[in-house]
Amino acid sequence: MKISKADAHQWFAFFAELPEDEELSVRQQEIIWATLRQLERAAEARWKKAAADIRNLKSMRGRTFYVGDESKFPKGCLSCLFGSGLSAVRRTNRCNLNCPFCYDYGVLDCQEPVGEDLWEIGGTRLAEEDLPLLLDASVKPTGIAYVYLEPFMEIEKYYGVIRAFHEAGIWQHMYTNGTLATPENLKALGEAGLNELRFNLGASNCSDKVVAAMAEAKRNIPMVGIETPMTPVLYDRFMQKKDEILATGIDFINCAELHLNANNIENYWGESFYMYRGGYLSPVWSRELTFRMMAVAEREAWPVVVHDCSNRTKLARGLNLKAHEGGWFGASGYGAEFDGIPYAAFIPALEDPELPFAEEEPLPEGYRIGEGF
Repeated sequence: MKISKADAHQWFAFFAELPEDEELSVRQQEIIWATLRQLERAAEARWKKAAADIRNLKSMRGRTFYVGDESKFPKGCLSCLFGSGLSAVRRTNRCNLNCPFCYDYGVLDCQEPVGEDLWEIGGTRLAEEDLPLLLDASVKPTGIAYVYLEPFMEIEKYYGVIRAFHEAGIWQHMYTNGTLATPENLKALGEAGLNELRFNLGASNCSDKVVAAMAEAKRNIPMVGIETPMTPVLYDRFMQKKDEILATGIDFINCAELHLNANNIENYWGESFYMYRGGYLSPVWSRELTFRMMAVAEREAWPVVVHDCSNRTKLARGLNLKAHEGGWFGASGYGAEFDGIPYAAFIPALEDPELPFAEEEPLPEGYRIGEGF
């Protein structure tokens, strides 16, 4: 069913007015999925146009796309896409910033603590002295990632754990907004054995202090890069400062497609959204900006890998991880981050003249509003 934009708009306006617990008929569900698929196709047409300027867009076996020297492709991403995934290591439940794109926007002050001197690894709370037991009893992952809020809030607690995993030969990467990084703690991270440090450059709006920290990090840590949700604000600011940023010697730029949840969607309300394969919900412009940046990087021969860390890449990650866990064919941890479909959020996309549906057909008999539902 290639629903027309006008019919889709009429139906989604109707769905948006229903009570949240309203049970929908099978035909109404067909209309919902037909509309979401039409929006996907319209978004893909926009990306295809943006990608047309990239002469040498490279693929990692169809799982993700990038431009640049493959040797600089982040090994943490390779672990996600081809290895046994990334085991999340959680310690810090606080952050010193409040970014509009953060998944925990508005609820940063109520994140559950892991516990004094404890670490959450694979969903289990462990103490640092338990790591020999963990490494002996478990199958070692190809990589681990230090996630959940800002590790530099208490970075001195990380050194021993990093050292233990380094000695076990596990690739480790960490995320930071970079505002609390210093020459001293960056040196200590390198000495402990951290393999890869990723700066969320959008969190500080590409501040000079964080750009300087990236250069310092590269002197101490083997791989250093950027991983930031792609927004128009970040894109414009990056392009203003790209010469200084690229001069830091970083290896890669992970252009993360901004995806939204119930915490942060209000910060982007009114933009044209789409939902990828019934999972992550994102502004159409986010991945489009990635392809625009890739085109500039290729044209100007930037000395970095620019990686399309998109919703499609997240789908590939989920399939790969479940396969390594012995899941059934097609099993994936990828899915929606909303309890239901936020119908009203898609109204702006259905009113956007720059997001046309390429092919439309009339609704079949019995699928129009008021026809026998």
